[in-house]
Amino acid sequence: MNVMCACTQSKLITYILPGWEGSAADRRILRDALSRRNGLKVPNDNYYLVDAGYSNCQGFLTPFQGQRYHLSEWASGNHPAQTPEEVFNMRHAKARNIIETCFRALKQRWAVLRSPCFYDVKMTTLIIIACAVLHNFLTMEVPDDLLDTMVVEGQELGAEDDAWNEPPEVISQVGPTDAWTAFRNNLAIDMWDSYH
Repeated sequence: MNVMCACTQSKLITYILPGWEGSAADRRILRDALSRRNGLKVPNDNYYLVDAGYSNCQGFLTPFQGQRYHLSEWASGNHPAQTPEEVFNMRHAKARNIIETCFRALKQRWAVLRSPCFYDVKMTTLIIIACAVLHNFLTMEVPDDLLDTMVVEGQELGAEDDAWNEPPEVISQVGPTDAWTAFRNNLAIDMWDSYH
């Protein structure tokens, strides 16, 4: 089963959509998530870091293809980034690693997520959502939980932000654009300039 998930830097799950067959394309699941009444909401001036299975488009920033990306490729420290695209990919991978850590924590906490499930799709979907809700509760309420080593100290989670009192305009469709490609390219150049 394919599970689409978004999380904060402090590993709180902000959106989860289980239930799609495992072979479904990420882009197709994303389009579905955006089209749902209570689906994924991405304000126009924000974006999520996503893997290369998605399109680089407004609200969703992918790594550059054909460049080093995985953290293991940077681990030795003997091969520094050579281009703006490599610096971007290195920082993208480090930041996106949070969602991988979040998934690992979910699987470590609940054995039902580690093995094949013999429930029907509807029940499996409900189990996954329940595990995500419990994960958020534990992340917020049990500060000494060993699985939550990345909780941001001093951050008030759930505090109201005046900017969110009125619903922001959100992204409703996905598709690559020249403007979004230019945004990613400029971001890579800015990162490269600060890398030197």
